[in-house]
Amino acid sequence: MDPYAQCYGGHQFGHWAGQLGDGRAIVLGEVTPGGEGALSQEVQLKGAGKTPYSRRADGRAVLRSSLREFICSEAMHAMGVPTTRALSLVGTGDAVMRDMFYNGNGKWEPGAVTTRVAPTFVRFGSFQLPASRGDKALCKKFADFVVRRHYPQYWQEGLLKKPDYAGWFAEVCERTGVLFAKWQLVGFVHGVLNTDNMSILGVTIDYGPYGFLEAFDPNFTPNTTDMPGLRYCFKNQPEIGQWNLAQLANALAAAGLLSKGEAEAGLERYADALHEEYTAGMARKMGLREYDIKVSTPLMQNMYDCDADFTRTFRALRWVEAEGEGIPEGLRAELGPGMDEEKEKKWGEWVNMYREVLRAEGWDADERRAAMDASNPVYIPRNWLCQVAIEAAEAGDYSKVQELHEVLKRPYEEQEGMEFYAGVAPPDMAKRPGVVCLSCSS
Repeated sequence: MDPYAQCYGGHQFGHWAGQLGDGRAIVLGEVTPGGEGALSQEVQLKGAGKTPYSRRADGRAVLRSSLREFICSEAMHAMGVPTTRALSLVGTGDAVMRDMFYNGNGKWEPGAVTTRVAPTFVRFGSFQLPASRGDKALCKKFADFVVRRHYPQYWQEGLLKKPDYAGWFAEVCERTGVLFAKWQLVGFVHGVLNTDNMSILGVTIDYGPYGFLEAFDPNFTPNTTDMPGLRYCFKNQPEIGQWNLAQLANALAAAGLLSKGEAEAGLERYADALHEEYTAGMARKMGLREYDIKVSTPLMQNMYDCDADFTRTFRALRWVEAEGEGIPEGLRAELGPGMDEEKEKKWGEWVNMYREVLRAEGWDADERRAAMDASNPVYIPRNWLCQVAIEAAEAGDYSKVQELHEVLKRPYEEQEGMEFYAGVAPPDMAKRPGVVCLSCSS
């Protein structure tokens, strides 16, 4: 092996942070799994110790954050969301000092190492750093490597030829647009969408203070650091994706690899891909052949007004049939704790409008329900479920981790006896640290 840690820069919360780098991630090397068309995978340890970029930190990771990354990356894969993968989660036996909320209440926590894999861990910030230093040659060399290795359709060799950087950037934009749309469709909020946490492959990377929408709130952010400005909250994620891509475009343009027009074309590709993926996905979630904003917008408003659970409410739409009256009991049970007479009236009006659209489309009821069930997960890695598993694991019981992992492998199937994993946070868990809010401490 020839292990290394990657050096990169990035914008953090909208401000240029200069040189960053893998402070606790070490790539061991690259492996090529068997099978036709198999991609090479970089194998990376996260939390194994200091690197040249650890700065004043120890390069370690604690069990709680490592478990959350392991569980969520595998759950996202099962839900069909592009992501890095987790190969293993190993306790180190060492204690690591962490101050979870940076408030002077540090404590010793069990250490752990996650082994994760991806075709590459190159980030937007990998290009930003050399461009910020005026090193055009290094930026081009790095771009050539990524294009040749991971986007070979844009690689051209020859004395008078050059790689199609514009085509490559446009595809990065398209992949990123699809990714962000898929996040919105499952209610995932990344929490730290800095440019150094953006993959050049358009996959989810760096699971820190993430969270999934429970009571529907477009302003939801799981990250305590983000709460004052809500830069990375649920409703802002699509805009941030484009902003981050613009920073990548600036770096490539500074290196002479991209013109202004090519950059703008790529960013338009992002917007188009985001819109197409989101509208098609939302139509499937609602059991419609085509997306209908007149139906989806009031649905979201009603969910917000009643604090309805995002995942469970969408799953419950399966109980609304084209013919019928009133709010089906299966849906009514998910309409949140904030219901009153006025809100129930609005839900009734919405259900009637929804039925009119269903009748007009004339989709077979069984086919429609099957399509909805394949688009609306029953099980997601809710923060409270992760916290239950974390607390058990810290006490030496790993059965909760294993059971949660198994359930999340089949997120769209209702699994007998696993109702616990489909529920909302019980009152004694709802306000716990690590459930209602998290930090970047890991």
